[in-house]
Amino acid sequence: MHIQEPAVNLKLTFIALAAATALSAPAAFGANPELKLPNFSHLRGVASESTDITIDGFLLRIAKKFAKPEMETDPQGRAALELIQDIKSVRVRNFTFDSDNAYSRADIENVRKQLRTPGWSSLVTIHKRGDDGEDVDVYVCMENDKVTGLAVIAAEPREFTIVNIVGSIDLANISQLGGEFGIPELDDESL
Repeated sequence: MHIQEPAVNLKLTFIALAAATALSAPAAFGANPELKLPNFSHLRGVASESTDITIDGFLLRIAKKFAKPEMETDPQGRAALELIQDIKSVRVRNFTFDSDNAYSRADIENVRKQLRTPGWSSLVTIHKRGDDGEDVDVYVCMENDKVTGLAVIAAEPREFTIVNIVGSIDLANISQLGGEFGIPELDDESL
């Protein structure tokens, strides 16, 4: 039996730790908080109303700058302004239809598949069956115990909304963004 010297054991231990870290990195750091949203162009002609909002980079900086004076005069606006300081992008897709099931649930399922990857966690799931058939899912993307993204999918037979927010988000204050940047009003009780 050959006993390795301490320096060799230390080197092997370091290599094993580095390999374990590299293998676990995709699960811990591989989650992308920015979802790949379909363009839904096939639904624009069918929908009675559609909203497509993408605010990121330069546009987000401009929105923050112009919204700041108005938001600073209102306590809720100040809280929302504070909340969006670390946000990198906001994307909202909303479609309303005149008849039930005018869109395929597969369109939404393609987005939900992305939320089942490591790093994303379900925060709220509400599924109502019957005439309303409302489904609401709220997911957060986490990295090192910090929220780096938020996704909301709300679907009814005649309407659906997908919201994706990328950036550092304080969940305790997320309902403050409701009504800002095209984001629907959120109940404090839902979060």
